[in-house]
Amino acid sequence: MQFHLNGFRAGDPAIQPAAEGAPRTALPETVDVLIAGSGPAGLVLAAQLAQFPSLTTRVIERRDGPLLMGQADGIACRTVEMFNAFGLSERLLREAYWVNETVFWRPDVNDRGAIKRTGRVQDTEAGLSEFPHVIVNQARIQDYLLDVMQRSAQRVEPDYGLEVIDVQREDTGEYPVRVTLQRTDAAHAGETQTVRARYVVGCDGSRSRVRTAIGQTLRGDAANHAWGVMDVLAVTDFPDIRLKVALQSTQGNIIIIPREGGYLVRFYVDLGEVTPANRDRIKQTTAAGIIETAQRILQPYTLDVKEVAWFSVYEVGQRLTDRFDDAVAADGSSREPRVFIAGDACHTHSAKAGQGMNVSMQDGFNLGWKLGAVLQGRSPVDLLRTYSDERQPIAQELIDFDKEWSAMMAAPPKDPQRPEAGGVDPEELQAYFVRAGRYTAGVATRYTPAVLTAEPTHQALARGFTIGTRFHSSPVVRVADAKPMHLGHTASADGRWRLYAFADAREIALRAFCEHLVASPDSVLRRVTPKDADIDSVLDVRAVFQRPHREMPLEDLPALLLPRKGRLGLVDYEKAFTCDAATDIFGERGIDRERGALVVVRPDQFVAHVLPLDAYAELTDFFRPVFRMD
Repeated sequence: MQFHLNGFRAGDPAIQPAAEGAPRTALPETVDVLIAGSGPAGLVLAAQLAQFPSLTTRVIERRDGPLLMGQADGIACRTVEMFNAFGLSERLLREAYWVNETVFWRPDVNDRGAIKRTGRVQDTEAGLSEFPHVIVNQARIQDYLLDVMQRSAQRVEPDYGLEVIDVQREDTGEYPVRVTLQRTDAAHAGETQTVRARYVVGCDGSRSRVRTAIGQTLRGDAANHAWGVMDVLAVTDFPDIRLKVALQSTQGNIIIIPREGGYLVRFYVDLGEVTPANRDRIKQTTAAGIIETAQRILQPYTLDVKEVAWFSVYEVGQRLTDRFDDAVAADGSSREPRVFIAGDACHTHSAKAGQGMNVSMQDGFNLGWKLGAVLQGRSPVDLLRTYSDERQPIAQELIDFDKEWSAMMAAPPKDPQRPEAGGVDPEELQAYFVRAGRYTAGVATRYTPAVLTAEPTHQALARGFTIGTRFHSSPVVRVADAKPMHLGHTASADGRWRLYAFADAREIALRAFCEHLVASPDSVLRRVTPKDADIDSVLDVRAVFQRPHREMPLEDLPALLLPRKGRLGLVDYEKAFTCDAATDIFGERGIDRERGALVVVRPDQFVAHVLPLDAYAELTDFFRPVFRMD
């Protein structure tokens, strides 16, 4: 974390100086971006947009205050990587339950009425991420994001007690989207007001009115299986209560998720098939009913629930909209997208895959930097079309995975003595869990070649940084102060692109690359950087050398890697790195030692391109549709 660039300032460096006029207490008549809903998708989007001090972002929420408990809890490795970019990973990891191992239980082959532990696996494949899979209440996740928003220059806070009742796109004037809001608080219930916005994003859940306003519909399978979920404080003799558990028994199935704090535990309890005849009865299942079912499934072990912190019954089906924006008009014609949807507003699924909240937050992260770039005038409006094009197929992948995993978890265990009865072989369930590990860790997402994802023409130069996947960090040592750190942790959620230049064996190509970016009239760096802005304000160039750090004198660095910045012209010493002694990033990520490589990474941490260090024209051509160039 860098600070003091524009002069010494006492106090907490994480709190940015307030922008002029911030905080704005009353909801203004016009905003740059209006976000409906303060769930995970909406708050990640707001936290990202809050990093752009010149933009006016507002979040409206129908509840009367922040979420306090319940709902989602699983945080995938990939999400922790994203949270690190917001400066939140240390808080999250300190508070969270770490899912280190998963155990599997099934009926005892010698006594089908009893259950037996039959498998134990590492929850996340070694080397998949530098961060673990963790469990934290959704309410706490939202607290973290609210804190980021409140510490930003705009001091963004949600406007509670307001809900969307109508969205009209008029395509006239500077603020072409008219949104009618209604007060939900008792003192002003039913009162309405109108806000005009440049862009509107509906993160308002599965019953989204923003989605309805743009003519999108959730399509897919209705739920046919119900689960009760409860967070409890309990006493039990079940030995794996502090491990993640997938349990099949002849009485039903349970997923156990230990929660943060050391005592709280979440139970997902199988309530059986849902039919038109029993749907109402299942919906009315009480906490006592869920507990009774859990006790029956866990036999011969006991479960004495002392307190229920939260419970719910759900039967969410897997459904998806055709688009995540309004880029296609009612008459079928194409137009600039102005209204977007994210999270449950455009995709719903069960909780058992543990990906709903994670994928929703990645929706917000994907859209946020794109809106920021367009609203700042740095990128053309066509950049916004890539949001739906990229995220809708990812949501479809989640739904396909969720269908298969949910069906396996809901199925009874196969009885070796009665194979004709059907069911799922518990060994097959465990094998599927292991195979799906990259997906549940959140690192399987891969964007196909398009505007923001290049063809893998030069992929062989950096085989471990697969184009279209998230940038897989690795340890390095910073040259200036010999600090061991992760290369990926140098990138914050500030909307900038990263250009990681990995040095060739003799460093000739790297030095020529740096000189080209600084001096050539054809330099893409010079063409996209606004006048009087810091040289790294749009494209942040960092280099990794093959020499050990003690053999890399600071004075030997190219000028681009020691840039002068800010109003005082201070030197940024954090642009150059060398290999870590224990983990050689060139070997670990398959980087060509002789030729080196340039790895282009998007603001949302996905690898956009891999190029030779001397591919100046190709680099410019890639960025041509992304930026407005002088």
